[in-house]
Amino acid sequence: MRIKHKARRQAQDELVIQKEHPMDAQHATAFKQKLEKQRADLLAQIAEQRGGKASRAEVAADHFAHNEDSDAQVNTARDLEFAINEHETAELAAIDEALARLSAGTYGHCIDCDATIPEARLNAAPEAARCIGCQEKTEHNHH
Repeated sequence: MRIKHKARRQAQDELVIQKEHPMDAQHATAFKQKLEKQRADLLAQIAEQRGGKASRAEVAADHFAHNEDSDAQVNTARDLEFAINEHETAELAAIDEALARLSAGTYGHCIDCDATIPEARLNAAPEAARCIGCQEKTEHNHH
């Protein structure tokens, strides 16, 4: 009898763990692979756009150092380079944060309300940190 009780208790504990952490190991591995590929692709794209491992700022400085364009054209192009760099940096940070949440066991839960983020949303945007409701609130508050 004691063995059956122990087995039943283990099964109940496993159900509680599954409810608290709906991301099973197979799904977590799949999302980790997606995120790592997304990160590698982004880093490759950045390197290709820069023509190597130089920073975007170094490439921009070199590009604008010998430019005969007007100051307005140079400033506009430089601002665009910095905006692209800022976007890429934010995208890399979001991917790294998602990988950290995977390691911590919190991936798939909204960082604001702790609701489970639907798998369809994670498939579309594996780096998603918030449920759609909280993401909309965040975007509304920042604009």
